[in-house]
Amino acid sequence: MSEMMLYERVVALNDQIHASLKVRPATSFAYAARTNSVPVLASEFFECAREYPIVFARGESGPVPAVLLGLRDAENLYVDGEGKWDARYVPAFVRRYPFVPGKGAQGELLVCIDELSPCFDASEGEALFAGGKPTPQLDHAIKFLTEFHQAAAGTELLGRRLQDLGLLRQSDSVAQLNDGSQFRLNGLNVVDEAKLRALDPASVQELFANGSLAVIYAHLMSLGNLGALVDRLSKRGVGKTVAGS
Repeated sequence: MSEMMLYERVVALNDQIHASLKVRPATSFAYAARTNSVPVLASEFFECAREYPIVFARGESGPVPAVLLGLRDAENLYVDGEGKWDARYVPAFVRRYPFVPGKGAQGELLVCIDELSPCFDASEGEALFAGGKPTPQLDHAIKFLTEFHQAAAGTELLGRRLQDLGLLRQSDSVAQLNDGSQFRLNGLNVVDEAKLRALDPASVQELFANGSLAVIYAHLMSLGNLGALVDRLSKRGVGKTVAGS
C-alpha cells in the first residue's frame, strides 16, 4: 500500500521555500473519498475494530494491516456527499493529512506536505515558521508524524511476525447487496484461527507478553464489520456519488 495514496504533490517542508506558508485545519475529508482502504497502526486496532474490518495487505516489507473503507475501487463508504466522515474514529493515516513523513538521503525522517492541499495558504491560517524556526503549530505536526513513524515501524514487525509464524491466510469472499448484485473480495489476508489455536506454547506466550495476542483478537472481531460495510454500499446505491468524485 502506498504511503502517498491521499496526496497529490508531496514535497519536503523547507524553512526558506515555505517560510510564509500557513496551515488551516481540513474542513472536509474529500481528499480521502476515493480510497477504499488505508493502513492502520497496531495501537489503533481496538478503536478500529469497533468500526471497520481490519485485514492484512501486501506491503513493501511484508504484510500491512489496513481497514476496509469500501468494496469498490476509488470509493470510501465512510465519506458522505458533504465530505464528512461517518464514523466515530478516523484512522491516524487519514488524520495526519496534509502532512506526511518522508525519508531523507541518510534515512532520516523528513516532514513533507501535500503542496496542492487547500489546507495551505500564504494569507490565512496558522504560520508554520517564525524567524526561520518551527512554530508550536508545526511542532505539533512534527510530534504527530514522529510518533506515527515509530508506531508504523512496530506495526511492520507485527505483520512480519504473523507471517513468519504462518498465521496469515488468504480469505476471498463474495459480498451480496440487497439488490442481488455481488462484489468479489480477493487478496484479503486474515489470521487463521485454526493455526492460531495450534501454536506452540512458547509462541503463544511471546504474543501474549508483547501484546500481539490482544491485537490479533481485535482483528478477528473486526471481521464482523464486513456485513456493515455491505449494508453501507447497499444504502448508498450504485449511482450515487461522493465528495471528491
